[in-house]
Amino acid sequence: MFSTRSVGRVCSLGVRARAVSGQPFSINSHAHDIQKIPHTRALATVRDAPLDKKVEMSNWEKGNYINYKKMSENLSIVRGRLNRPLTYAEKILYSHLDDPHGQDIERGVSYLKLRPDRVACQDATAQMAILQFMSAGMPSVATPTTVHCDHLIEAQIGGDKDLARAQEINKEVYDFLSSSCAKYNIGFWRPGSGIIHQIVLENYAFPGGLMIGTDSHTPNAGGLGMAAIGVGGADAVDVMANLPWELKAPKVIGVKLTGELSGWTAPKDIILKVAGILTVKGGTGAIIEYHGPGVSSLSCTGMGTICNMGAEIGATTSLFPYNDRMYDYLKATKRQAIGDFAREYNSELHEDEGAEYDQLIELNLSELEPHINGPFTPDLATPISQFKDAVEANKWPEELKVGLIGSCTNSSYEDMSRAASIATDAMNHGVKAKSVFTVTPGSEQIRATIERDGQLKTLEEFGGIILANACGPCIGQWDRRDVKKGEANSIISSYNRNFTGRNDANPATHAFVTSPDLVVAMTLAGTLKFNPLTDPLKDKDGKEFMLSAPTGDGLPARGYDPGRDTYQAPPADRNTVEVKVSPSSDRLQILEPFQSWDGKDALDIPILIKAQGKTTTDHISMAGPWLKYRGHLDNISNNMLIGAINAENGEANKVRNFQTGEVDAVPATAREYKKHGIKWVVIGDWNYGEGSSREHAALEPRHLGGLAIITRSFARIHETNLKKQGMLPLTFSDPADYDKINPDDKVDIMCTELAVGKPLTMRVHPKDGKAWECKLSHTFNEGQIEWFKNGSALNTMAKKNA
Repeated sequence: MFSTRSVGRVCSLGVRARAVSGQPFSINSHAHDIQKIPHTRALATVRDAPLDKKVEMSNWEKGNYINYKKMSENLSIVRGRLNRPLTYAEKILYSHLDDPHGQDIERGVSYLKLRPDRVACQDATAQMAILQFMSAGMPSVATPTTVHCDHLIEAQIGGDKDLARAQEINKEVYDFLSSSCAKYNIGFWRPGSGIIHQIVLENYAFPGGLMIGTDSHTPNAGGLGMAAIGVGGADAVDVMANLPWELKAPKVIGVKLTGELSGWTAPKDIILKVAGILTVKGGTGAIIEYHGPGVSSLSCTGMGTICNMGAEIGATTSLFPYNDRMYDYLKATKRQAIGDFAREYNSELHEDEGAEYDQLIELNLSELEPHINGPFTPDLATPISQFKDAVEANKWPEELKVGLIGSCTNSSYEDMSRAASIATDAMNHGVKAKSVFTVTPGSEQIRATIERDGQLKTLEEFGGIILANACGPCIGQWDRRDVKKGEANSIISSYNRNFTGRNDANPATHAFVTSPDLVVAMTLAGTLKFNPLTDPLKDKDGKEFMLSAPTGDGLPARGYDPGRDTYQAPPADRNTVEVKVSPSSDRLQILEPFQSWDGKDALDIPILIKAQGKTTTDHISMAGPWLKYRGHLDNISNNMLIGAINAENGEANKVRNFQTGEVDAVPATAREYKKHGIKWVVIGDWNYGEGSSREHAALEPRHLGGLAIITRSFARIHETNLKKQGMLPLTFSDPADYDKINPDDKVDIMCTELAVGKPLTMRVHPKDGKAWECKLSHTFNEGQIEWFKNGSALNTMAKKNA
């Protein structure tokens, strides 16, 4: 069914291995076939198409235009330098280079400086991003930006009541986001509008564009041929404030699709299969690029599903080439002008003939089985024909407690139509859901359209509980009450992520991920040991029947119903808008600028903690119950490093205060030092700061008086985030020096030695023993040294804007 071939690419100092070539393909599923002409090598830029048209990116904004002309010009420059065929992923990235003439370009090696077309933020991450942007002293965002209220709505009893409850609980956060968006020229999607990724697909994504979003499933927009990449809030602030965004040039993994989906097999099964092949780490540092004739059997929203869940294999993003199905979706969502414009740029909206992939996976869709992945990890892929045996062999709880469909991954019109067709078939035989069944519409537009067309009523009659148009149980916003914590049970969803405790905070819940089709079928049977392709059910009279394969339209025949108006555009006059933040709030806090460097070396300062072993951003700044404080730096700083293991005692959140000798929590000890004007450092192990690119993990140590984080090595994003906050991320030039440091040592950091390409000296003063010195390496460039001197990147921006 599939094969993988890895291809080495060696830098210019060595031998370049020959890579696998992508094959040209044709998509001709519709009368207005846009790719009938076989692909040529296409090494020249687009010359014939009128690319200087004024086509707006979105119907919700004025004056923000798609700049295919600039993209084409950048690509022409890069082609002249590289003189080789390009993958589609490369075309998008290189067409958005800040400096196409001078940018070093080597896949997997170079750090690209890029100019994204858009920024999108969800409400949990938007709080700190906007608070940081406010510190830059700019009157408006420099890049089109939107904020989406989807993360703070807890699923409890049903859509409207849950939404009303969330609006009451989160009122001050929503008021802040609404007012700050109005002040700084940001589009604001109110609670109930839908999940960020669905809203982006419906309104903002466009072929060939580059977008960053403060959520890991931002790649959903790849279903419309866009390179959409999840980032931390600090990266979003850079782009909002007109700084280029830095990304390590990704490798490109090609997935060539042949054949055609049919029957019970759905687009979700493609990514479930690919996740099984590549595992949760196999896509790290790479873009997954789908291509081949099999693409023509997928709907645009189906492609979005595949790209969305690519986040579970660590991929930078995933994307599909522009084709007729995308054109149809753009037309259906009232963006035909974008579809027509994309046709004129079409020669650059797919891979060149002969494009090289670092790895190639081939997948025959005609042979692909429906899959179920899990439990506890999204890459444990089992075809439906083997799943019953796996349930027995692994002793997974057989009874299915809850089935959940929807989410940002699978809540399209097609998904809901297919789910409703299965429910209708079952009810025609007099049977309904045996398990609890929930439905999460991805957007108000989807909810309104399936209400108008009858699918919503069908799913409710089947036994469905209709939840709010929000993330809900997918991100753990689920007040689940049918099982006790610690009770082993099974649930199955059409979501994307199923790590331990993610959905309901119960570590004993076995969460499985599959297509909405199989969720409905298994909910109907009430057991994991049901295979709708081979197993009969019993109707109301006890007679056996087989479920028919699901059917559904990719797009609504009567067009989309927009539903309730949930969008707030920035006002024409923003000067009089006041940002709403209560001084007494425990959830929001206006940021005070960090102090600039005093120009001196730091002498005789303590080590707050010597962290031992893995120290991820979750160890440095935990999520979970701390989510509510993401807009309040001082309050969320009470979780700083509480998960890190102290090398002195092997315990978490217990460090010794060098002044008093008392053992206390890490944040409390840091606050004591700060109160007395004492700077401090952290000593860290290998790959310090890996995991989510959470800017709080860098903000908190700076806020609580830290000067430097000194490690054996850093995760790149965390290292950059620390620099942005005016801290010194330093690494032992000799990693063995980590072992020579004692937690109760004092250190001198020779900050005055900070210069590009030169190490700093650290003098170590043991409590008992002779002082010794070691060298500390760093990766600061000239601009980043200015960040340190000014106190932060934001201070530097504010200085320039003053």
